[in-house]
Amino acid sequence: MSQHTRRLTVAQALVRFLAAQYTERDGARHRLIAATWGIFGHGNVAGLGQALLETGAHAMPFHQGRNEQAMVHAAVGYARQCDRLSAMAVTTSIGPGATNLVTGAALATVNRLPVLLLPGDTFATRTADPLLQQLEHPVSPGISVNDTLRPVSRFFDRVTRPEALIASALQAMRVLADPAETGAVTLALPQDVQAEAYDWPEEFFADRVWTVRRPAPGPGELAQAVQAVRAAERPLLIAGGGIHHSRAEDALKALVDATGIPVASTQAGKGSLRHDHPADLGGIGHTGTAVSDALARTADLVIGVGTRYSDFTTASGTLFARPDVRFLNLNITPFDAHKMAARPLVADARAGLAALTEALAGHGHRVDPAYEAEYTEGKRRWERVVEAAYRADDDSAVPTQTQVLGLLDAVVGDEDVVVNAAGSLPGDLHKLWRARSPRQYHLEYGYSCMGYEIPGGIGVLLAAPGTPVWSLAGDGTYLMMPTEIVTAVQEGLPLRLLLVQNHGYASIGGLSAQVGGERFATDYRYRAADGTFTGDPLPVDLAANAASLGMDVHRARTVGELREALRTARAAERPTCVYVETDPDNPNAPGAEAWWDVPVAEVAAREAAVRARKTYEQHTPGIRRHL
Repeated sequence: MSQHTRRLTVAQALVRFLAAQYTERDGARHRLIAATWGIFGHGNVAGLGQALLETGAHAMPFHQGRNEQAMVHAAVGYARQCDRLSAMAVTTSIGPGATNLVTGAALATVNRLPVLLLPGDTFATRTADPLLQQLEHPVSPGISVNDTLRPVSRFFDRVTRPEALIASALQAMRVLADPAETGAVTLALPQDVQAEAYDWPEEFFADRVWTVRRPAPGPGELAQAVQAVRAAERPLLIAGGGIHHSRAEDALKALVDATGIPVASTQAGKGSLRHDHPADLGGIGHTGTAVSDALARTADLVIGVGTRYSDFTTASGTLFARPDVRFLNLNITPFDAHKMAARPLVADARAGLAALTEALAGHGHRVDPAYEAEYTEGKRRWERVVEAAYRADDDSAVPTQTQVLGLLDAVVGDEDVVVNAAGSLPGDLHKLWRARSPRQYHLEYGYSCMGYEIPGGIGVLLAAPGTPVWSLAGDGTYLMMPTEIVTAVQEGLPLRLLLVQNHGYASIGGLSAQVGGERFATDYRYRAADGTFTGDPLPVDLAANAASLGMDVHRARTVGELREALRTARAAERPTCVYVETDPDNPNAPGAEAWWDVPVAEVAAREAAVRARKTYEQHTPGIRRHL
């Protein structure tokens, strides 16, 4: 063998290659692939499994998962906490293990968060055909179940020859490290190819640094942006997740302090300003605050920074109602920068905000004092709404869900991270939570995937050891994916699970009632005599379940007990669950301040749907396409 090559299997070569990849931004270097998650089956045990064992934990740390989808969620939570500068790989066998990756891959790509997927695949040589768990396609024998990952991956390749890995692996790293292109990246690895040996060039294993760019705005686009801001009488800035990914929070604060422009936040952007900053108005859109949504309806310039304008943010195209409203979008991704027929400012969020602040400073620009006084008073009124929702004076009462959040708010510190994704909690959190630091509010609401909370929290703990992390889950989302509790126990990670029992899908139950569905099949109840799910609540004991998986569990039946349980959990040094049953008849949450388009049956025999349709038709004329 030549002194310039090394003979390894494809799997061994890939693991060594991944261990030598780095990102660099602002002079700081990070491992691009910090660790690998895996569950082994016949499609990867003799390939990647053997390679990880041989390479060793120092070169490539390994985490043992319990559910393939959950492993991706943990990797995504890790990548988000690391501002996309570091990611993780996930390996599974061909078959159910591979297809279980699809939901996690979709979540990663929707949220623009990097994760490397390494599923096994059927034999490239086709000597064993059909293979166990193989999908036999009558038209194309080259199709495998891994092709389900194509539409949810930003890059996909099936590596059918050893030498093909070199170019494919380099392309995979490029996409993972590119802030405008990142998402799920899939390298499907036929199990026979994984074990095949090849003479690899030594250069393939050399340290390689992928520079994460901070492109500045073009002079022409910047000049147009300055002109738009100076001409606006009622500007409103929407802070999206791109501000966090870019670590642009200080740059945002500098712009706001200089100009007085108020800031409303998407789910991903909440915490871009501290909640007590005078210009922070809280969430925007269907789950937004009254002050944010009121200003959005009268804004003449909407400045979107790092946002992709989901339907929750725009209230399904009804929120920005002023006839002459215009949009200015600062985004590193041109696809998002051009949305809403906006003036685009294609740049890194931090670089773009700094350039805009500097350019405006030369003009001494600031919003009218009357406008500042207006939104300051609106913020003050909304704070009274939050205080009312959080207030829990009767220690013997069963808490409402918003009181649960208020009691948690009183316990957490600035460094704590709150993780959530689905159910009724995201709406309450977006309206009410008072984010105290850029990383405290960790909501996965791009895909709003039930089951994300526990593995996502584990990912955050792996990225930020010693950080108090709270995974907030309702009973519906808990039942989807509690399995990674075992991983937290195995790894000695002090995850704090706040488990809220409200006997069903509370969020969709409420939506069902609004759209004429009459809460059909949304409660967890026995069947009644008429066959409907309207009997007594099911006698499930989720606290016992969490304890059986290895958690310390504290049951809280009252406000007083919950207050004490949360304090105990905050000081815990091992996985701990606080279990609380809320009062479903008294949600105590402020109502929606903006609409959300969920089409209602156009014809129906039941009166509830007929009424809901009339209400729906009152809103649809407000839908607007910004052209």
